[in-house]
Amino acid sequence: MTTPLDPVIAEIIPHLPLRDPATMTPQSARDALRALAAARAAVPPPPIRSVEDIEVKGAAGPLAARVYRVATGKSSTVVFFHGGGWVAGDLETHDRQARRLAIETGAVVVSVDYRRPPETRFPGAFEDAFAATRDVIARLGEFGGDAARVGVAGDSAGGNLAATAAIACRDEGIKLAAQLLVYPVTDVVGNYADAGENARFPSRAENAEGYFLSRAVMQWFAGHYLAEAKQAADWRVSPLRAKSLAGLAPAIVCTAWFDPLRDEGEAYAKALEAAGVPTRYHQGLGLIHGYFGLGDASETARLEAERARAEFKALLDRGV
Repeated sequence: MTTPLDPVIAEIIPHLPLRDPATMTPQSARDALRALAAARAAVPPPPIRSVEDIEVKGAAGPLAARVYRVATGKSSTVVFFHGGGWVAGDLETHDRQARRLAIETGAVVVSVDYRRPPETRFPGAFEDAFAATRDVIARLGEFGGDAARVGVAGDSAGGNLAATAAIACRDEGIKLAAQLLVYPVTDVVGNYADAGENARFPSRAENAEGYFLSRAVMQWFAGHYLAEAKQAADWRVSPLRAKSLAGLAPAIVCTAWFDPLRDEGEAYAKALEAAGVPTRYHQGLGLIHGYFGLGDASETARLEAERARAEFKALLDRGV
């Protein structure tokens, strides 16, 4: 029997943004996520040794980034990509997530603010993610300093960017120690509007609406990221469509049970395993998309996120 929706999260859902694609604009989506983060200002963020705003190299110029450190000395390094459907989200909306990632892994976390659509469409965000990862590795002495312990991480669209950056790193001979993919987007073919493609992933119907992220909003996000629907077959936006996943960094893949993206995330975990990639998969029973940001309210969400970060830490500590 499936675990029911966490009752604390059930009370939160009506207050979450990004639920009406008919009226949503890119700016309103960005404003809504910023407002959600600002609403928690009265709750102090997790304390950390230092937070520094820097720039890293993107594909077309410098990108804003934020570095989180919990200690001095050599450590692992994680390049982190925020979620928000590629369109929204930024360093501020995911500040707490980046802090917890640094605190619980001991890594230097570099959170990257990639270019967003519709101003910059696909493959801009992917190209920025890969360029930023290469730049952080090239400057590793400024960060964790241990080339054997570098990982990528991200949630939702950021999980998509982490996954695709990991593939690009493999193809360029860059060794990563680990990837943490939190409710990632892995297959955009059909842009969440094609009935045949949607039928491959039952969660798109089961969780089409009512649990914060809806299938209609995913259709809206994909429509803004891609200039043409046919681009969705490119592995740089749909990593599940990559010709080979062999040789990728060990992965932690997390989904949420009440999330339209659940089944494509699970499919990616299974595809990684089939390709011989050490993979740990977590279903996120009782949880919704975005639960990594709900740990202050929901004990279920907190414990699930902590478990994933602990496993990610173990992979980073092991190194390549």
